[in-house]
Amino acid sequence: MKDTLALSVTEDSQVGEVRRLAVALASQLGFSETDRGKVAIVATEAAKNLLKHAREGEIVLQTLKNVSRDIIEIAVLDRGPGMANVGQCLQDGFSTAGTPGTGLGAIQRLSNFFEIHSLPEQGTALIARLESGKNSREALQNQNSLEIGVINLPKVGEKICGDSWAAENAGNKNSILVADGLGHGSLASEASREAVAVFQVNAKLGPKAILEKAHAALKHTRGAAAAIARIDRAQNTVCFAGVGNISGVIYTDTQTRSMVSYNGTIGHQMRKVEEFIYPWNQHSILIMHSDGLATQWDLNRYPGLASKHPALIAAVLYRDFKRSRDDMTVIVAKERELR
Repeated sequence: MKDTLALSVTEDSQVGEVRRLAVALASQLGFSETDRGKVAIVATEAAKNLLKHAREGEIVLQTLKNVSRDIIEIAVLDRGPGMANVGQCLQDGFSTAGTPGTGLGAIQRLSNFFEIHSLPEQGTALIARLESGKNSREALQNQNSLEIGVINLPKVGEKICGDSWAAENAGNKNSILVADGLGHGSLASEASREAVAVFQVNAKLGPKAILEKAHAALKHTRGAAAAIARIDRAQNTVCFAGVGNISGVIYTDTQTRSMVSYNGTIGHQMRKVEEFIYPWNQHSILIMHSDGLATQWDLNRYPGLASKHPALIAAVLYRDFKRSRDDMTVIVAKERELR
């Protein structure tokens, strides 16, 4: 079973399918019967909410690992009417659809982590994370002060994603790679995963040196576009290097700065690769994505979204700017906020 699944919710029968697949993921991770029951309730209520309120509803299920813990993340995405008052909608008994009005409240109570963003006439996105055997937000914390959210999915009709990503933490430095194998399917995946392997073995090197090693290692593959960002929180900088069409952006205090990549394909044609240094502070947001996400996005169009967890930011960008004809990876990173 895949670790990430995108499921459209437009009819009643799909509610049961969402529940079944969510519980199957929980079983795969060794969740107890009680915790599988929580996952089932959250998945069911989320899918029912989409049927009631969404014009276009989708749920993304994925498994995550935080230190030694396994987590199920449920992203619930709709392009419906949105909520004028999110706090009121979370209260038990409030409903705009003639129901008991306990769905969102139940999702929030049963989740280890819950966050929501909604704008009138733009839609609603929420993230619910559940962990076996725990029932507090603290269970999802670790020693890394950088939070990451990601969605990584194949193009419609493909079973294997040709994009890959990885993140490495070393003290005050966090390095993130996004690689897009040429084409689609298993051969594209082979190339991007080879880039990940090189990145993980050589994570202590700089982005340029890692990409040079990846160029040599990928010569037997289709090749890939790849980019690496290294956030140095002690120096308040981001060191970035990229080859091919991986987008890298730093968003700080409503200002967006795109980072520079060179044309080429890792493993085939890489005429030049250089590192560029950009400023970073505790309010900055790093966004990297493959060309499966359109580049016209602007966080300033979503009041309040920049303050949310990176997983919610990634989910909203996926919802509104995904290109179904291509593999898609979007990864968002920002420093942890007290919640």
